[in-house]
Amino acid sequence: MLVTCAGIIVADLIAAGLPKVSEPGELTFTELGIILHIGGHAANVSVDLLKLGLKRGEVSSIGAIGEDIFGDFIENFLKEHGVVCRLQKIKDVGTSKDLILVVKGEDRRFHVDVGANWYLSVEHVKGVLDEERPLIFYVGGSGFLGEFDERLPEVLKEAKGLGCLTFLDPVTPYKRGWDIFIPALRWTDIFHCNNTEAEMITGESEPVEAAGRLLREGAKLALITMGDKGLIARTEDAILEMPAFKVKAVDPTGAGDAFCAGVIYGLIGLRGVRGGIPLLGISGDNLVQVLLQGEAAGAACVSMVGTTAGVTRERVDGILREQSPDVLGRIRMEVSGSDG
Repeated sequence: MLVTCAGIIVADLIAAGLPKVSEPGELTFTELGIILHIGGHAANVSVDLLKLGLKRGEVSSIGAIGEDIFGDFIENFLKEHGVVCRLQKIKDVGTSKDLILVVKGEDRRFHVDVGANWYLSVEHVKGVLDEERPLIFYVGGSGFLGEFDERLPEVLKEAKGLGCLTFLDPVTPYKRGWDIFIPALRWTDIFHCNNTEAEMITGESEPVEAAGRLLREGAKLALITMGDKGLIARTEDAILEMPAFKVKAVDPTGAGDAFCAGVIYGLIGLRGVRGGIPLLGISGDNLVQVLLQGEAAGAACVSMVGTTAGVTRERVDGILREQSPDVLGRIRMEVSGSDG
């Protein structure tokens, strides 16, 4: 297995392009419809990786679903796209659902039923890890995975022991504080979050400083995305600021997951990948190319409704071809220590 994706799996009910959110008792028509789509980091990233060019059998998805129509929909969708399903079916608990309202020109509004995600078994995940021994182990949506979140350092440590590169991408924690993620950073090679999440985790309002704190806690590469303002990437040797690609945003749902998939795809494309990814020694040029893949995948995602619909190899290549020269010309990189 090249990539094993573990974490939250959700059935998204998306109403995009809304003129407004209804007042109490008011009716608002959804001109773009209401779409049932696969969601959740583990599902989105695994599907995006196949759509970006990885082959059937090279990507798996671990998560918990209910024994219901939403769980069936998710499993069928993953299999149709070539994802190896390692799903845990939870009795008497429904599949997680997310009601997403997207008003034109505004960020998404999420309304989440945690559902089966809360019962994802650590032993189930560790068993799959031991069997698959992937090149990259991605954990997405840590924050409402119940006991799994509490034992996340243990799981990531075991993955490192198996030779995996570890990638952590959290969400707003359920019934816990943001500091729940800090102990896991010691075993995290790549940590991604947005600028709001970075401030909540680190207490630092400036993304560069927040990235520095993440490194001090153990992460090797901190990636902080900032929507249309681009991203900050920080290693112990360098700070990189990259502007965003410019696209017409229809639905930003899943953009962060698409970014992570693009980064993973870019890393796999590095020479010598079968012998391991040389993350600690990654050159500035290689890091830029990896991040371009991530940003372009995120930009492609927002151009269509749904978490994975817009992510295709053709769309990503088109964005890279048309806009990379401009983005490359505005990148800022500086050598830095890791002490913030």
